[in-house]
Amino acid sequence: MDKHNCSMVTYFVLDGLGAQDDLRLILFVSVLLFYIVTLVANLSIIIIPIFDSTRHTPMYFFLYNLAFLNICYSSVVVPKMLIDLMFQKKMISFYGCMLQVHFFHFLGSTEIILFSVMSYDRYVAIAHPLRYSTIMNYKVCFGLTLSSWVIGFCHASVHSIMTARLPFCGPNVVKHFFCDVKPVLNLACTDVTLNFNLLTGVTGTIASITLSLTVLSYIFISKFLIKIKTSQGRKRAVSTCSAHFTVVTLQYGTAIFTYMRPTTEDSLDQDRAAAIMFSVITPALNPIIYTLRNKDMKKALQKLLKRAH
Repeated sequence: MDKHNCSMVTYFVLDGLGAQDDLRLILFVSVLLFYIVTLVANLSIIIIPIFDSTRHTPMYFFLYNLAFLNICYSSVVVPKMLIDLMFQKKMISFYGCMLQVHFFHFLGSTEIILFSVMSYDRYVAIAHPLRYSTIMNYKVCFGLTLSSWVIGFCHASVHSIMTARLPFCGPNVVKHFFCDVKPVLNLACTDVTLNFNLLTGVTGTIASITLSLTVLSYIFISKFLIKIKTSQGRKRAVSTCSAHFTVVTLQYGTAIFTYMRPTTEDSLDQDRAAAIMFSVITPALNPIIYTLRNKDMKKALQKLLKRAH
């Protein structure tokens, strides 16, 4: 349809979670609690270096970046979701919707790239412990982290720019509780085959490459774990990797489930459930998993709590 022959949409209405009125309060309280846990747990990890200078290592440098990403990633979706749960009119401006699309994919793709970087860091720590600080020096860590952010930004820009250029003539109801690419594309009054191909191709390529690098790192890590003779040394090495592997499994599982499938009416409802996992639950679970599976993190948090007390 010619964009000059239709009235352009200036705002979208979010369909929300589709919850009944008697469940909205329960959902509001549940989401709010998860968001508070996300903020408190991730902020605790970020401020640890202020009180404990021994945590200035590559692993913690990446972990602080992940904690910051968790806060930003959840904040793109959750505050708006909480507001919409309390009010009937779930409106968002056109440009606000495009910004939400951009930052959701920017932070999400940066996170999965950072996961592959962190897996490489664990490989170096286990395979080359004596040269670890030399190989993973500040310049290398900063360069890898900056590359993750730049690639994530470029990836998100492809989708947000291509989506913003489409004509939207109505209807304007987004069948989701936030503006994600797939449900927004379904509202465009033109052919969006190229957009969906880009979503599958570009996102799929990034996810496949980063997942392959992560799996490859763990294959090499497993070879070195077999060579460790002492059970205590092997146990310590496993503890440094198990938390990262658990978080990676959660994030990749939901991302592949959401963006690697063809879009149908039923799949959009399933995407909504998956989005709750990686926008509300996972950012809160990540710091908890890292804390529970890492003895050094437990000690650092205990010191932080003692100082606060």
